[in-house]
Formats: sequence, structure tokens, C-alpha cells
Amino acid sequence: MSYTSEDYRFMAQAIALAERGLYTTRPNPRVGCVIVNNHAVVGTGWHQKAGGDHAEIIALKMAGDRAQGATCYVTLEPCCHQGRTGPCDKALIAAGVKRVVIATEDPNPQVFGQGVAKLKTIGIDVDLGLLREQAMRLNKGFILRMQHQRPYVYCKLAMSLDGRTAMGSGESQWITSKAARLDVQRLRGQCDAIITGCGTVIKDQPSMQVRWSELEAADELSLPLAEHGQPLRVVMDSELKTEPHAQIYGPPGASMVITASQSAERYLTFESRGIAVEVCANESGRVDVNKTLTYLGQRQINEVLLEAGPTLCGAFLKANLVDELIVYMAPKLMGSNARPLFELPLDDMADSIGLSINDIRAVGDDWRISAKPVYQ
Repeated sequence: MSYTSEDYRFMAQAIALAERGLYTTRPNPRVGCVIVNNHAVVGTGWHQKAGGDHAEIIALKMAGDRAQGATCYVTLEPCCHQGRTGPCDKALIAAGVKRVVIATEDPNPQVFGQGVAKLKTIGIDVDLGLLREQAMRLNKGFILRMQHQRPYVYCKLAMSLDGRTAMGSGESQWITSKAARLDVQRLRGQCDAIITGCGTVIKDQPSMQVRWSELEAADELSLPLAEHGQPLRVVMDSELKTEPHAQIYGPPGASMVITASQSAERYLTFESRGIAVEVCANESGRVDVNKTLTYLGQRQINEVLLEAGPTLCGAFLKANLVDELIVYMAPKLMGSNARPLFELPLDDMADSIGLSINDIRAVGDDWRISAKPVYQ
């Protein structure tokens, strides 16, 4: 298919609209839509929250009768099944659109290819694949969950130039700048869950909540502050050493603990405070990271942020379960007594883990490095 400059422009606009749902669509994908008639935009829409209108429906409502004979640019294949909202392919057909340009297929087995086929059957011109990669980047967690039944894992780390994450005493506040810490709020905000370990909870007593007020002050929220919930906080605690009154657990339903413990008494202590307990154990009597991610996938978690110490981060990396490293590197040296990024004992160069660096950019006084591990 040969696309025009106008096609690229309107699909780029649809992707920009989809980005507005970065913090709010969970567990649904982020989708944007632009409807064009006679070279003019007559309708726009983006999916805001699960249970609300899909992007196409919002754009069609804005377009009204002007959707007749129009071209619809949408970042994800229109749905063709009845969920909490009606099928979008039927709405497009009923509106009389002439052409639909789609960035990428919907990986949901209930939709994949069927929305496209239905539109073509009716006689609507369908073009698929325009700015596919850009659209897929917006929904990499949703895509991975649909294809592999587990969420996409970001591993966030802050380090000095010499690769250290804390002093030998454990002191770590603050390695990076205020600008980098605000960027972490953005990363937390787009994730459905945050995973940490019992050591971090016991030592640091973190809340690991998104500070939405800071993002609102930076004018980065597309919906009112009240529309933004918190990601699920997940503590991996093999022996249930943490206390249920720890700050990270928050109000009932806000968090859960993944354990290998068989202590019914400890289970009740947590559950009485509204903290769910799930057993995901391996043969060694430790928490199994693979089982944990499978369980979170079953809970419709698309993206998780791993914010933990070197032991847990190393365990995810050794299990080939880190999809993307987000490293904030501060321009300082912390010395050889300071703590490393990972507990990752490797003896031979052949065992080293390669990285494909996707992006390096300045964030305040620091550098943010995005890299994907290249597993053997």
C-alpha cells in the first residue's frame, strides 16, 4: 500500500491522541482515532478508561453525519465483539465510512483479524500497517499479555556513573536529581502494578505510590486528578517477613503479597487487613518469578514496574523476565564499597547478558538509558 503524506499526518495525530490514555486505560489498550472527510478532520477520539466509549465511538459522535463517506484513522484494529461496550466495527459500518486505515492488528484472540475481515466484507477499503511500530510501542504490555499471558516488565534502577545503587551502609537517597524522580512518577503512572521485595519494604518503608499531584503540576494529566488510581503494589515476600501495617500495603485492596510461606496464621494476619496473599512457590521454597508474572497476567496486568534491590532484580534478569531496563545514571562516583545494580554472579564472558540500547536522553542532570536485554 502506498500511503500519502496526509495519511501519515492523520495517523500520527491518532497516535498522539492514544498517548493521552497512557495513565488511565488499564487493562485496556491505548487507542486514538481521527475521522477525515474531504481532507478535513471532522471527528477525533481517544479511549480514556475501561468501560467508557472506545476511541472510534467518541470520534463518530463528534463527526455525526460527516462520517458518511469519510476515512477513519485508528491506531488499533476496531473491536468486533460485545464487551462492556458495543463492537466498533458495526458502528463504523453504520456510520457509512468509506475507508479505514489501521496502524496494527488487535492481538486479542477475540478480535485479531476479524475486525478487518468484517469491514472488508461490507466493502469498506481497509489499509493495515501505517506507523505500526509507533502504535505497538504504546501497547507493548497489552500485546505481550495477549500473546504470552504475562505482563511486560520494566526494571527501574538509579545508579552512579560507576554503576552503584547505594552506599555500603545502604544509604541511597538521593542518587539522582529531582527531574529524574519526576520521570519515575511518569513510569509508575503508566504501569498497572509495581513489584518490590521484602528487603526493600523492611529497610526503606516505601509507599511506591504515584504522586499524581506532581504530574498534574507539570500539566501532564489528560483527565482530572480524581480519575487517576494507583497501580497495584506487589510485594514478593517468600517467608512473609514484612508487616501488614507497612506503608506500601496502604488501604484494603491496594496491594498484595506473593509468598512461598505455608503459614496459615500469617495469611490471616495479612488478609484481615485487606491484603491479598497468593502462593507462587518454586521447588526451593522461594517465590517463583515466572509463576508470579503468570498470575499477574491472569489479573489483566499489562505492565509492571520492578523497583527492587539487586537480589530480586537479578532474579528477574536471570529468569529472562526483564523486558526493558530503565536506568537513571547520575554524574557521580560512589566508590567500590557501594552496592551493585544486580546480584548476578557471572564467571565467564560467554555468560554476560548483552543489551540493545533503545534510547539515551538527558533528564535534568542525569541520563536516562532504556535498553532491552538480549537473552541467549
